[in-house]
Amino acid sequence: MAISGFGRGKGEGATSAPVASTSSAGGGGGFGNLTAFIDQGSEFEGKLSFRDTVRIDGSFSGEISSDNTLIVGESGQIMATIHSVCVVISGLVEGDIHASEQIVLHKTAVVNGDLDSPMVVMEEGAQLNGCVRMGKAAGGAVKPTAPANAKTETGSDSGSDSGSSN
Repeated sequence: MAISGFGRGKGEGATSAPVASTSSAGGGGGFGNLTAFIDQGSEFEGKLSFRDTVRIDGSFSGEISSDNTLIVGESGQIMATIHSVCVVISGLVEGDIHASEQIVLHKTAVVNGDLDSPMVVMEEGAQLNGCVRMGKAAGGAVKPTAPANAKTETGSDSGSDSGSSN
């Protein structure tokens, strides 16, 4: 079954099928083709694995793994560990989120869990209750290069003697 539209408003594009697949549906917001959609009012439990962009506006509990983008809509409620390339959240997520590229928390997002990604973007108003691990350390440590004349890591203005007086 295919759904012709993935509108965000109530009643737009509503169908009786909770999950539908299509190759050219709009609404991905620049994240590629939206290939599956769990609509508001739908509830699923188990393991979800996908290759393209998936949007969840319903309720899901279990595990999610993706080779692309997971979008959690404002009415979405996820109780799961998430492993994805990109995760965009506007709803509720309870569980740890691991993204190989980025995690975006919109102002309506509520996350109760740890974030692990090279890049995390949070809009003002987003709620996060957990730890954040980001930057290159999240995927592979890269030390910043220090100037050749700097010998200490004390945070002083320069390597000269003017920093300490007794």
